[in-house]
Amino acid sequence: MKKIPLRSCVVTKEKLPKKELIRVVKTKDKVVVDLTGKLNGRGAYIKKDIEVFNKAKTSKVLDRALEIDVPDSIYEDLLKLID
Repeated sequence: MKKIPLRSCVVTKEKLPKKELIRVVKTKDKVVVDLTGKLNGRGAYIKKDIEVFNKAKTSKVLDRALEIDVPDSIYEDLLKLID
């Protein structure tokens, strides 16, 4: 039986399989949505749920987790991935 990697959502604090989450990464010069899950940098995971997305956007929890101001373009990319 293969082990399933679990990660925590920064909004809900739920432990979920990696495939049910979206990773946002802060690299040296920018913030990007990591579709591969392998980019270098500080990462934060968010659940693929529209309610969780809305809560993350209003509470700025990604800004705190990544220690940087997350641009609106990242939130737009996340919304496209969730829908």
